[in-house]
Amino acid sequence: MTPAVGSPASEAGTRPRVEGDREQQILDATLDVLADVGYDRLTMDAVAASARASKATLYRRWSTKPALVIDALCSMKEPHEVPDTGTLRGDLIAMFCGMGGLTDERQLVILGSVITAIGRDQQFAAAFRSQFIGPKAALSLGVFERALERGEIRDDVDLDIVVPALPGIVLHRQFLMGEVADAGSIERVIDQIILPAVAVGPRHSHDPKDPT
Repeated sequence: MTPAVGSPASEAGTRPRVEGDREQQILDATLDVLADVGYDRLTMDAVAASARASKATLYRRWSTKPALVIDALCSMKEPHEVPDTGTLRGDLIAMFCGMGGLTDERQLVILGSVITAIGRDQQFAAAFRSQFIGPKAALSLGVFERALERGEIRDDVDLDIVVPALPGIVLHRQFLMGEVADAGSIERVIDQIILPAVAVGPRHSHDPKDPT
């Protein structure tokens, strides 16, 4: 049976798909609401109001709140290419100390707002890890693999452990210890933990009495 003209089913079938600039406006509004009230209190109604759209408009593109939030997280403006400064240290600083990195206050606020969802919603957590964290981890792995090719990293280093160490340490200090990350603290983690852990050559403990 064909839906009557003007009926909800008919209108839903003829309305255009949300895409392009309008889609990005809705995703930006989702991030604004997420940063303001957190994941648990975010509603489709709140996003629709922020984006000046109807809730029906949102549901034509996103059937669930988790789907909308994941798309919004993945839409955040950040580098999609591995930086190439010529050194592992330079690459890590370029990747983690700029927009979209660990010093990006807005991104950290948004990331903190979805922590509860990761713990409570397995479906959201799986999508978050594969679609949001996965690409970031791949970029980081690329930085270390290139450093390995340059001879900056020992062949016996377990990259599965080392690659997530920098964000792991910084985010632990941020969310659990309440210490705001800045470029200086990230550089200290790189210089005192990451680089010594992967350095080529013998590893000696430093004697503070030895001036060398």
